[in-house]
Amino acid sequence: MEEKLEFEELQELLDTKQYTKLRQCLAEDNEADTAAWMQTLEEADMFKVFRILPKDLAADVFSYLDVDNQQRIITSLSDREAAGIINNLMADDAADLMEEMPANIVKKLLANASPETRRDINHLLRYPEDSAGSIMTVEYVDLKENLTVEQAIERIRKVGVDSETINICYVLDAQRHLKGTVALRYLLLSDDDEIIGDIMHENVIALGTMMDQEEVARQFQKYDFTTMPVVDNENRLVGIITVDDIVDIMQEETTEDMEKMAAILPSDKPYMKTTVWETFLKRIPWLLLLMVSATFTGAIIRSFEDALSVCAVLSVYIPMLMDTGGNAGGQASVTVIRGLSLGEIAYRDVPKVIWKESRVALICGLTLAAANFVKLMIFDHVTVMIAVTVCLTLMAAVLMAMLIGCLLPVGAKRLGFDPAVMASPFITTIVDALSLLVYFRVAAVILGL
Repeated sequence: MEEKLEFEELQELLDTKQYTKLRQCLAEDNEADTAAWMQTLEEADMFKVFRILPKDLAADVFSYLDVDNQQRIITSLSDREAAGIINNLMADDAADLMEEMPANIVKKLLANASPETRRDINHLLRYPEDSAGSIMTVEYVDLKENLTVEQAIERIRKVGVDSETINICYVLDAQRHLKGTVALRYLLLSDDDEIIGDIMHENVIALGTMMDQEEVARQFQKYDFTTMPVVDNENRLVGIITVDDIVDIMQEETTEDMEKMAAILPSDKPYMKTTVWETFLKRIPWLLLLMVSATFTGAIIRSFEDALSVCAVLSVYIPMLMDTGGNAGGQASVTVIRGLSLGEIAYRDVPKVIWKESRVALICGLTLAAANFVKLMIFDHVTVMIAVTVCLTLMAAVLMAMLIGCLLPVGAKRLGFDPAVMASPFITTIVDALSLLVYFRVAAVILGL
C-alpha cells in the first residue's frame, strides 16, 4: 500500500506539472523504486520523467529498467545524451545492454561512448555468454603492495566513486598479478604508515574468466562472499563479480531448470512479453517428442489385448500404476537434479545414490502396495490374485521409477547434457512403458493369461 500511495503521489506531481518538486522526490527515492514507477507510465510520460532525473541518477535508474524500456529511452535520446548514460553505467551493465540491443543502436552507443567505456565493454563482450568473464565488472579498487595505508585510502577516495564496491580492495604487483586483498575496515583501523603488503590477506579465492556462471554462483554460496575476483590463466586480475549479479544468475538458472523440467525450451523473456507464437514454439518440440514416445505405451497395451479381453478388470488399474510410477520417478529426479546443481552429488556417488533410492523405493513400494491391497479387497471386491498382481506391479513400478529417476540425470550430467532435460516428462514416458510390461508379465505368471 505504501508503494502504491507513493506512486500515486509521484503521478500527481507529474500530472500537475510540478517538475521541480518531482525531481526532488525522485532524487531522494531509491533508484529501483523510481524505475518500477516509470515502467507503469505511458511512453511519453516515461521519457519526460527520465529527462527530469538528475544526471548522476539517470544512469542508475536506467540500469533497473527492463530491456524494452531501455531500448525505447536510448532511441529517444540524442547522441550526446545516450553517451552520457552509457558512460555512467557500470561496465557489466553496459555490456549486458549491448547484448540485448539491435546492431544499429549498439553502433550508435559505441560511437558516442568514451574510449575507456568502449574498451571496457569490448573487453567484457569477448568472453563466452554465461561465463564469469561475461558477467564481471572491471570497476574495482586495486592497490600496490608497497603503498602505505594513508596512500591507499587516498587512492580509494580518488577511484572509489566509479567502482562497483570499495569494501574489498585488491592488491596487485607490477604485472597485475593478484597478490592479496584488504578490507576497507582494516585500512580504517590500521596505522597510516603501515604497508599494504604487511596487512593484506594473501589466501585469495579467485574465479577463472571461463568458469560457468552456475559454478560461479556455487562458489559464492560455498564461501559466503559478497565479492569475488576474476583472474585470467596467469592469475592477473581482470575484474570482479558482486553478489547482486549472483542473485540474478540464480534466478535465471532456476527458471531455466524449471522450464526444462516441464519439457519447455528455455526462454529469456518474461511471460507477459512472450507472444503466443513464441510460447508455442517453446512448448511444441517436447510435446511432439513425448507424444511420439508415448506411442510405445499404446503398442504395449495393443500387444496384450488378448490378456485384457480375458481379464478386463486389469485395464482399470493401468492409469493408477502409470501415474504412481511417473510420480515416484519425478520425485527422485528432482531430488537428484537439485543435488547435482548444488554440487552435492557427483558421478562417483552413483552407487550410494542407487543404494539409497533402492531402500526408499522399497519402503514406499511396500507402503503403497499395502494400502492399495486393502483398497482393492474392501472397496473394489477383486480376487486375491488380481490384488496381488496389481500390488506386485506397483512395487516394481516404484522401484524402477526411482532408479531411473536418479540414474538418468546423473548419466546426462556425465555425458555433458543438462540433467534437467531428463526430468519428469521424459522419465514418466519411460516408466509408463516399463510399468505396463511388468504388469502384463506379472499377470501372465500369476493369473495364467
